[in-house]
Amino acid sequence: MLVVGLTGGIASGKSTVCTIFRDAGAIIIDADILARQVVIPGSRAWQGIKSAFGGQVIGPDGDIDRDLLGRIVFSDPGLRKRLESIVHPRVRERIESEIACLRESSPDALVIEDVPLLFEAGMAEGLDEIIVVYSPVNLQVQRLMRRDGIELEAAQARIASQLPMEDKRRRATIVIDNSDDLSLTAKQTIRLYDDLSQRARRNC
Repeated sequence: MLVVGLTGGIASGKSTVCTIFRDAGAIIIDADILARQVVIPGSRAWQGIKSAFGGQVIGPDGDIDRDLLGRIVFSDPGLRKRLESIVHPRVRERIESEIACLRESSPDALVIEDVPLLFEAGMAEGLDEIIVVYSPVNLQVQRLMRRDGIELEAAQARIASQLPMEDKRRRATIVIDNSDDLSLTAKQTIRLYDDLSQRARRNC
């Protein structure tokens, strides 16, 4: 088995690369999906969020009002870190549990941990490789404005809330450049999949 972290900046193309890996045959562990699962009503993370942010962030159905919570923490780094300290440990536990199961059931698998905040959440340790999907900041801004229908300042603020892209690129062991045509990104990703999946089979 080979366990690889996949990350990038907002609108850098990480989701596109992840889809290509999945279609090629890699097993994907999606941290965003796990983050939703760990805050189901009554869970430890749900209780922690309610205690930290009050009943205002709990919707009529008992679910976390993610939009409201996002607006609360987005402009306040201290509150954002508080939320992350509640959610990230639970997500990390789920990832570790899934990896342990896969080592038993699929020992020759290429496993991609799709974690947007891989470095920020301290989840980069112990991985066989770390892939960063790279796009220059100006291109991120353009894509984010177009994708989410937001203004320039809002796009810049969202990007600034994460670790700078250049820092992520320096900390990567592998970089996929998504600053050009999508077909070139796909070629890079498929070539990388072939290499990593062969290594995964050799490791079993």
